[in-house]
Amino acid sequence: MCRSIKTLRPPSIPEKATEEEIRAAALQYVRKVSGFRAPAAHNQEVFAAAVDAIADATRDLLEGLQVRGAGGGAAAVAAAGAAG
Repeated sequence: MCRSIKTLRPPSIPEKATEEEIRAAALQYVRKVSGFRAPAAHNQEVFAAAVDAIADATRDLLEGLQVRGAGGGAAAVAAAGAAG
């Protein structure tokens, strides 16, 4: 696990993760996997696309997670609204 990436869900953080926190985690992940802190000019496009894709996946994950005792994620709220 990359030590620079922190847990982005309650109860580890009190509020919903910010876009800045999500993008920072995505950037750290791409840096770790690629082995590059900053890409060369010929790799910048694919590096940026990877950060975008990881940030999108992270956002989807966090919105869909249901954490016991934390009131549920967006999926739980939507399900509760549909049931009632």
